[in-house]
Amino acid sequence: AFALPCFTACRNAPGTQLVGVWTQPDRPAGRGRALATSPIKQAALAAGVAVFQPESLKTRAVQAQLAALAPDLLVVVAYGLILPRGVLAIPRHGCWNVHASLLPRWRGAAPIQRALLAGDTQTGVCLMQMEAGLDTGPVLLTRRTPIIAEDTGGSLHDRLAALGGEVLGIGLARLLAGTLPAAQTQATAGVSYAHKLDKAEAVLDFSKPAIELQRQVRAFDPWPVAAAEIAGERVRVWRAQALPASTATAGAAPGGMLGATRAGIDLATAAGVLRVTELQRAGARRISAADYLNARPELRARR
Repeated sequence: AFALPCFTACRNAPGTQLVGVWTQPDRPAGRGRALATSPIKQAALAAGVAVFQPESLKTRAVQAQLAALAPDLLVVVAYGLILPRGVLAIPRHGCWNVHASLLPRWRGAAPIQRALLAGDTQTGVCLMQMEAGLDTGPVLLTRRTPIIAEDTGGSLHDRLAALGGEVLGIGLARLLAGTLPAAQTQATAGVSYAHKLDKAEAVLDFSKPAIELQRQVRAFDPWPVAAAEIAGERVRVWRAQALPASTATAGAAPGGMLGATRAGIDLATAAGVLRVTELQRAGARRISAADYLNARPELRARR
């Protein structure tokens, strides 16, 4: 979970006491739909930290419960609930948020995936002083990291989560030492919004260029996972390469198969070729293109 390194930073910060953890209520998960606890709740209970799971923070009773703990600071990380003004006003030092983008770019719910989809070459985390607007508050600290060609939504999530824990630890140390720099107002230029992911976005549209489809495959790993139809079969696409067009691709219908070898299954796009190298059939495990062709040998001769 993205918040775990930040939980550790709060627990380990010298001179601080973690008085409580707020996380969303347990939700049904998995095929059995049994109630599942969040990783942050599990970590808090294991550490002996009080856990609170209100459905909303808007009620007076919930806000009074929070105020009774007299927190000096609230740290919000991937919480998923809006903090009302009444909550923002409770802590003496206000509320901090660890956000997984270089604000003001990619305000909102899915900054990691939107950065990958856009082909951004770098991203990072911001430690932000919260206000009523959506990720609009002034920024206290920033840390950057390059986005490399092999990055997926999962790998970038994990790297930014670790970076978030680091920047929060630095912020807490500086706050206690009285050396925290003044928060910087976000720029008015370059604002973009990272809208929540929708499962429908996972379906690859081969009327788009190969490079955009390859970004989708990377961004939607591990969720919701890109999907495509290969020779009449719907599959999930876990790994793919964007290749340049050639004379063999001229006039090919978008999504049509151009070739199938152990190296991958080549599909036509609006610009270039998408080579699928790892995929997953319904109800089966992830396999290489070579293993898929062993299961469907008739595809080897298709062009």
